[in-house]
Amino acid sequence: QVQLVESGGGLVQAGGSLRLSCAASGRAVSSYTMGWFRQAPGKEREFVAVISWLISGGIHYADSVTGRFTISRDRTTNTLYLQTNSLKPEDTAVYYCAAAERGVPLTTGQYDYWGQGTQVTVSS
Repeated sequence: QVQLVESGGGLVQAGGSLRLSCAASGRAVSSYTMGWFRQAPGKEREFVAVISWLISGGIHYADSVTGRFTISRDRTTNTLYLQTNSLKPEDTAVYYCAAAERGVPLTTGQYDYWGQGTQVTVSS
């Protein structure tokens, strides 16, 4: 009963930026941990970033994006954001937002709800 809808993906040159959004709605979604994952062609879906709605300082990033990406949230609208800066061709993937009812997980198997994904393509 939770819906997650990503937007903001597109085509960008290396070094550029995109701001991804995830509109969340449904039961108790405001209390859930939310994260971003990505999946490139032929690759497994991998963790990008996570933020807890309730726990102060509950933010974690994958090593590959630390210092370049920023995850944030809007409590009023239940919207999750991922600001992606200094994009590299290896960032090309479908980006998914996800919600977990418990904890602050960093693995796909621990998330309960998923969006449909938004494509990010970075050209060299």
